[in-house]
Amino acid sequence: MMETVHKIKLTVNDTLREFTAEARMTLADCLREKLDLTGTHLGCEHGVCGACTVIVDGKSIRSCLMFAVQANGSTVTTVEGLAENGILSPLQEAFRDNYALQCGFCTPGMLTTADAFLKENPSPSRSEVESAISGNICRCTGYISIVDAILDAATRLAEKGDK
Repeated sequence: MMETVHKIKLTVNDTLREFTAEARMTLADCLREKLDLTGTHLGCEHGVCGACTVIVDGKSIRSCLMFAVQANGSTVTTVEGLAENGILSPLQEAFRDNYALQCGFCTPGMLTTADAFLKENPSPSRSEVESAISGNICRCTGYISIVDAILDAATRLAEKGDK
């Protein structure tokens, strides 16, 4: 059977990207294979672990559960797009400074989840942060340092004026 190929346009990390993809290709596979953005990790490929989380049109989504054709015309931010001109974002700095990563496998999904969350809720409580990341699995840190980092990032962003 012949697979249907679609032309797709995405704005990824502030750059317009055009490519073709089979109808069955997930956004995660597309980002990794077509656009060479390998920061988006694939863990469970069932939407459970959160390692593949990216931001699509301002919302955190599981890119393993979305087909690339569904994202056509969207704006996508991956973990590679969080830094600006090679300078870590306040969220990334907070993760570094609070030792909020160990093996790093979950980190891209945690960062993109937290980035979208902090844009919606710039001054969260600890329990709100815990709830926001509850869909992201980390097997190394125990989550305390991750929650601390997200709260630290909220403070940094407020001080910087990036609400």
